[in-house]
Amino acid sequence: MAALSKSEQAYRLIRERIDRGTYVPGYRLVLAPIANELGMSVVPVREAIRRLEAEGLVTFELNVGAQVALIKETEYLHTMQTLALVEGYATSLTVPEVTEDQLSRAAAINERMRQSLDHFDPQRFTELNLEFHSVLFEACPNPHILDLVHRGRNRMRVLRDSSFSFVPGRAHESVDEHDHLLQLLSDRAPALEVETAAREHRLATLNAVLAHQHETKQRAEETPAA
Repeated sequence: MAALSKSEQAYRLIRERIDRGTYVPGYRLVLAPIANELGMSVVPVREAIRRLEAEGLVTFELNVGAQVALIKETEYLHTMQTLALVEGYATSLTVPEVTEDQLSRAAAINERMRQSLDHFDPQRFTELNLEFHSVLFEACPNPHILDLVHRGRNRMRVLRDSSFSFVPGRAHESVDEHDHLLQLLSDRAPALEVETAAREHRLATLNAVLAHQHETKQRAEETPAA
């Protein structure tokens, strides 16, 4: 197995720390310290940061430099809306392709999600949720649609915090909706029915988060200033 290039090493280090939340939104990515830590020049680190910038995880501003992308509410809204469309369609394309093994794997993951509800960890629940949908995506025969799904998921990583952190009650509904989606796929339901169910599943989470944000904002506005 070929050794990783220096640029790839830098990319993986920075990407892992962004995903774990070690490098939080707004964190400045200074080239020299990262390069020193990895024992390399700043050139491959710069290449890695440019790659992360292309993925939307890093921004570059004049007089500021590279920093982990800030969370934008509109970006969350637009990304979730887009994912609802492309994930819904990707899932519908799996109807004639998905195997019993894939359905069984997805069902097992969903059962682990259900069992985790008693000792709820939103980050772990989100990881399982991504794994659940990824199993189904494996059967999508259109690589271009899959590319759009993966791009949307990469943009969502900028947020890092799980939606279920804000609306934990949504997790119970999500597990039940997974059961329904699996039943539709098992029954080889019409593609449009599967697409609608998958799209509404994603939008339900978005709507729950938006409602939470609205309520939080209202409470803040109603709270008298000290």
